Amino acid sequence: MLNQNFHEKVVLKSSQLTPVSSPCDGVERTLLERNENSEYAISTTIVEFKPNSFFNEHVHDSGEELLVLEGTFSDEFGDYPAGTYIRNPHNTKHSPFSKNGCRLLVKLRQFDPMDNKQVIINTNNEPWLPGLVQGLKVMPLHNYEYESTALVKWDSNTEFSFHQHHGGEEIFVLKGTFYDEFGKYPEQTWIRSPHMSKHKPFTLSDGALIFVKTGHLLNKK
Repeated sequence: MLNQNFHEKVVLKSSQLTPVSSPCDGVERTLLERNENSEYAISTTIVEFKPNSFFNEHVHDSGEELLVLEGTFSDEFGDYPAGTYIRNPHNTKHSPFSKNGCRLLVKLRQFDPMDNKQVIINTNNEPWLPGLVQGLKVMPLHNYEYESTALVKWDSNTEFSFHQHHGGEEIFVLKGTFYDEFGKYPEQTWIRSPHMSKHKPFTLSDGALIFVKTGHLLNKK
């Protein structure tokens, strides 16, 4: 059991954590949250494929969601460069690999049972929409009932209003530095804030690019 108290805020600097091996040679994982020590765990991890490594064919029971952070991720259906967002719904399967190596943010077995839409988005080619305040841009990635997933780009010295997270909020900082009144969150920081938590986020001179999920923690105990 790792970070399974969903009533507490969790902040992890993933670059400072020690990766662990996987069942496949050349594939390592940095664990952020995990409900059991098995290959059937509900989990959020940073996965690194070394060059010419692969993972055996597997079925995505309860879904797989991933964002390619570095390099090119591949499977028998295509090649996915850094910036690609993928959702593989329940009972899909594939045999992933990487020719030159890659790093991924991966969430396993966390789909709503009725959320069966497959999504593949190369975010490098998608337009940005205006955010709720000046200096903020948003790229929606997926929405299903209470769950919302997006990239959010913060210009330097941008402030957002004080707000509450109905259903919680999860952030992975992709570039720059993200701040709120509770701390400073540099690149590769993972933040999970519980249902009805509050904060007032902002950026300073370097701005930030963040991957954000909201609403998906509503029924977590």
